[in-house]
Amino acid sequence: MPEPIVSSPTISRSRSAPAAARPKIPDTTMTALERRSSVSLALIFALRMLGLFLVLPVFALEARKYPGGDDPALVGLAMGMYGLTQAVFQLPLGMASDRWGRKRVIVAGLLVFAAGSLIAALAHTLTGVLAGRALQGAGAVSAAVTALLADQTRDGVRTKAMALVGGSIGLMFAIALVAAPALAARIGLAGLFGLTCALALAGVAVVLWWVPPEPAQHAQATAAQGRLADVWTHPDLLRLNVGVFALHTVQLCMWMAVPAMLVQAGLPKAEHWEVYLPAVVLSFLAMGGLFALERRGRLRAALLGAIGCVLLVQVALGLLAASGWHATLWLLAPLLFVFFCGFNALEATQPSLVSRMAPPQLRGAALGSYNTLQSLGLFAGGALGGALVRWAGAPGLFAATAALTALWLALTWPLQPVGRSAPTTH
Repeated sequence: MPEPIVSSPTISRSRSAPAAARPKIPDTTMTALERRSSVSLALIFALRMLGLFLVLPVFALEARKYPGGDDPALVGLAMGMYGLTQAVFQLPLGMASDRWGRKRVIVAGLLVFAAGSLIAALAHTLTGVLAGRALQGAGAVSAAVTALLADQTRDGVRTKAMALVGGSIGLMFAIALVAAPALAARIGLAGLFGLTCALALAGVAVVLWWVPPEPAQHAQATAAQGRLADVWTHPDLLRLNVGVFALHTVQLCMWMAVPAMLVQAGLPKAEHWEVYLPAVVLSFLAMGGLFALERRGRLRAALLGAIGCVLLVQVALGLLAASGWHATLWLLAPLLFVFFCGFNALEATQPSLVSRMAPPQLRGAALGSYNTLQSLGLFAGGALGGALVRWAGAPGLFAATAALTALWLALTWPLQPVGRSAPTTH
């Protein structure tokens, strides 16, 4: 059964108006303020993630030009270091946003991220790049941005708002895959990091001049801290945290092997976007099925189905890699489409569920915990992916990702339908 609507302070209408005169807003229709919040906060994610994604497709190749770049494990560590420091700072910054306000934390985090990008741009060694990536991760604003989005949207449109954020991230990934090779050829890895710095500063401008004012704090920080254990011990929140760790570990591990499989299938690196872009765009169109399931109160079923899609792709890619047979694009392209369908659905449903299950005054802490596990997944995917490719090859890598996804599905299966096991608010 769908949850009842809980109106946000930012979207309440005049109390003096007669009830009959107030326009009825369907559960799944956004107000103008909700649309503005969703679009502006999605743009912040997009600007930040575009800079990160521009580096991802070319990092392994461009890193070879630095001292130490011939070691895949060190390159994987430098790629994943961003996720490690993000994991350290997500929860503290999420809790800080509960105490001092979302916008202040978001602006401060974006400035730290910009500083790390500048350090990486000026680095002359792989160690310097690694240090810049570490400082980038310290600007961990995902929890604060997501918590602000949850503050400014009702439960009935929350998944749609989260899907807009997830869709913007997926679109930036597709754009980066198209633009990164050409940009890297012209400005190099240092130039890409400089561009990342500029995009982060543009994100600061969006926060200051476009994002709507944040609502009043839900409770005093001392009261919120008293129930922080509710977040860390809630069984379904723990399942969602494990899920986001598994998702991003699998995602980053995949991209240590998928580009080579596309090359073996006869597609040059500069043309990989011809597979990625249609797969991402078509997966966005498939999101309509997710919203239909949500309207029928079947968000749990959508979540489990999305995990199943990810598992199917890992098993199929593992079988292709183990067979020694070079897969054709007619096999790889549909598999990537299925993966992005699952990935985009999970990026929308999981944070939406976390924001619903957590008390409003602890959203920053709950989403900080969630994003901590997300960041650890990025670090694990980069570090483990490089090591697995080095020691076990693509078959070993996909065997590991398939096993992790199967375990994730088993742990998530007992998840309760939305609204039946959320922590009580006081």
